[in-house]
Amino acid sequence: PQRYDWKSSCETWSVAFSPEGAWFAWSQGHCVVKLIPWPLREAELCKTSERKSRGGKGEARSRGAAKEKTLECGQIVWGLAFSAWPAAGAGGLEPACAGGLPCLVLATGLNDGQIKVWEVQTGHLLFSLLGHRDVVRDLSFAPNGSLILVSASRDKTLRVWDLSRDGRQVQVLSGHVQWVYCCSISPDCSMLCSVAGEKSALLWSMRSYTLIRRLEGHQSSVVSCDFSPDSALLVTASYDACVIMWDPYTGEQLRTLRHVPLHSALDYSGEVHTSSLRSVCFSPEGLYLATVADDRLLRIWALELRSPVAFAPMTNGLCCMYFPHGGFIATGTRDGHVQFWTAPRVLSSLKHLCRKALRTFLTTYQVLALPIPRKLKEFLTYRTF
Repeated sequence: PQRYDWKSSCETWSVAFSPEGAWFAWSQGHCVVKLIPWPLREAELCKTSERKSRGGKGEARSRGAAKEKTLECGQIVWGLAFSAWPAAGAGGLEPACAGGLPCLVLATGLNDGQIKVWEVQTGHLLFSLLGHRDVVRDLSFAPNGSLILVSASRDKTLRVWDLSRDGRQVQVLSGHVQWVYCCSISPDCSMLCSVAGEKSALLWSMRSYTLIRRLEGHQSSVVSCDFSPDSALLVTASYDACVIMWDPYTGEQLRTLRHVPLHSALDYSGEVHTSSLRSVCFSPEGLYLATVADDRLLRIWALELRSPVAFAPMTNGLCCMYFPHGGFIATGTRDGHVQFWTAPRVLSSLKHLCRKALRTFLTTYQVLALPIPRKLKEFLTYRTF
């Protein structure tokens, strides 16, 4: 067993829920990824207390078949992404699926530029994808189950891989001049957003793998991005302490959310980066945003409002992700911990459900071309808030 200085390389750089919400993974630090069946048992939520029902937990585990796993990756893990593997396996490699159920795979981006892809149920290594020459900082699977994987690296490139073709490298996307921090594929699988240590975000076509446009508006490095569930909105978070909401089809800035100190009396010693953002993500229904910043706060924003609707104190936050069915947010910290927070639950209005359903397959330009009243067009293109 390797020996580690506990304080070095212990950061939780990434957390992830599987698409159906049955598994949770986090880069625990020290080259280890933990895979935990969800929902968590009470004993797992409070590891510091003495477990009096240890036997009961074991019985539940044996009945449920899903068991906690530890993946030894051999390198510091920076990025995580889940994808379902179709039951009728594509390509030459077919993971063994228990009971004929679709398999689940987890991709891990490593410090040396490797991407290791694991089969979740067995913990077996399926692929080692080689090509990047520096840290693989983020990973994103196409949400349509096509097994297309996009990786973002400190070597200033993004690479597209096809796991259904034995992990073949499909494309190398070059355009950034700094480390690439984050990548996100739109839910309709038409666009890819990537952000680096630059003031602009790049929007790519997932059909032709060409650059669509640069999104200019931030005053400092952009570090995180995410698409809304209907693909109609894109949010980017920056060290300039702002989140910008974009229309990805037109490149228009729709709204800016500014991170101001919760208490003006707090002394932040005049540091420029006290509110620097680390991560931003949409809620599953598309009505909320969560952000993690260096001012020791997790914020939740409602789409229609310009100020947060909820705060939570957290120190050294690095990443956040919503549970796929809503109600929870997972955050990772520099200390190698993961924390779970309750998030506002809301019943979407019929208006929002209709907008979401329409925008899932209509672009902004197609909406604007519809023979409907102007106010309805503004609502459908998120220009009424």
